[in-house]
Amino acid sequence: MAGVSRQQYASDIKIVRVMCTGRVDLAFIYRALLNGKDGVFIGGCWPGECHYLTQGNYGALSTLHIGRKLLEMIGLSPDRLRLDYISASEGSRYAEVINDFSSKVKALGPHGKGEGIDETVLRRKLEVVYNLVPYIKLVERERLRVPVRSVEAYNAFFDSDEFDKIFQDLVADKVELSQIMTILREKPCSAGEISEIIGVTPGEAANQLNRTARQGFIEFDESQMRFCVV
Repeated sequence: MAGVSRQQYASDIKIVRVMCTGRVDLAFIYRALLNGKDGVFIGGCWPGECHYLTQGNYGALSTLHIGRKLLEMIGLSPDRLRLDYISASEGSRYAEVINDFSSKVKALGPHGKGEGIDETVLRRKLEVVYNLVPYIKLVERERLRVPVRSVEAYNAFFDSDEFDKIFQDLVADKVELSQIMTILREKPCSAGEISEIIGVTPGEAANQLNRTARQGFIEFDESQMRFCVV
């Protein structure tokens, strides 16, 4: 209705149509960011008005929370990802929401540069998350499903300490490990160098490196005083 009603909205938005917001995969979001997009907006039916029995807009809400948590973890503003509900008849609302999102993303600046992250470092982080999407979706299916389908229940769960702990134990650690392995495949590094690159404390980096070494994936080269891939 926005076009039919001649509503003016930001021209820098590229529209990708899907049958349902539940079809929007984490991989789509991170592929867009890898391709240089500065933000991703998901717009769909209001809760309770999904045309499908699967109630896909609740799946999209889960994707939103996990996607924003991942953005925050790799150093990007979570405001680069947004979900809003807009029915087919709400052309004016669509234009208003899109213009608001576009202006906020512009204020953030180009992704990575706006947050002060080196372009190479950011691309490595985005690639790690993108490659882990199948694993993250498995964690979501097995450990992060919300039994009650309401916006309040979803928001409460994803704002809870329970979610934070599951995310840290099963997702964040995996992302950090994958980043470390990617970096060490390029060159041997010390714990201090790793901590600077992935944005954790030297102690956290050392713990992750020592744990990975015990698993046999990497080893400490005493001649270089660096960790390297076995």
